Amino acid sequence: MTMRNDRWSVAIAATLLLTGCGGDAESGSGHGKAVALTKEQVREALPDAEAMTGWKESAPPTAVEMDNLYRSQACPIKHDAGCENSRFYGASTFRRDDNAATASFLIVAYDSEQAARQAYDVLWDGYYGKRAGLRAEAFGIGPIGDERDARFGSSGYNGEPGAVTQTRAGTTLLWTETASAKKGGIDEEQVRDLATVLATRAQQVQNGDAPSATLDG
Repeated sequence: MTMRNDRWSVAIAATLLLTGCGGDAESGSGHGKAVALTKEQVREALPDAEAMTGWKESAPPTAVEMDNLYRSQACPIKHDAGCENSRFYGASTFRRDDNAATASFLIVAYDSEQAARQAYDVLWDGYYGKRAGLRAEAFGIGPIGDERDARFGSSGYNGEPGAVTQTRAGTTLLWTETASAKKGGIDEEQVRDLATVLATRAQQVQNGDAPSATLDG
């Protein structure tokens, strides 16, 4: 069983909901600091147009304070499980015309590393791990973050590819959701690169550095 490609628009819709709302380690290795981020730091950690060489920005990096609405977006599980002790929610989205691909980046920032760690399996097993379809297969994304998972499958009836990654970097949980309307439009290497950029930027911010990770290095 596969998912229609428009299922992947859920993340983009959530990002558009966020747009207009206001605001208050070693890179990507999982060995950096684990400090609670501010709303502005969540926004800065999200990849922007400058970081996404070859992609066009659909919705700019935006962060909001967690409330009941955003918990239901970020943690769409019974009783918003996985959002306990979360502080901020952020997202940005991009597209590519050459391969009809979309990419969404999501961040949930928690008040402690323990809270993020406790939420990890809840959200992967309860929701995000299913986003690439029931027949999606796990694949490796390298030693990024403190925990990581990824699945690659089909997001459309005709075999169009889709993938989801989840990473924990210190006090944050991070997701990439990628799909293409073109068969073969994305591959595991591209997905791995997107997840690495997000995890590295999140760790750089926790380390007190300006996020500098980009797709082109």
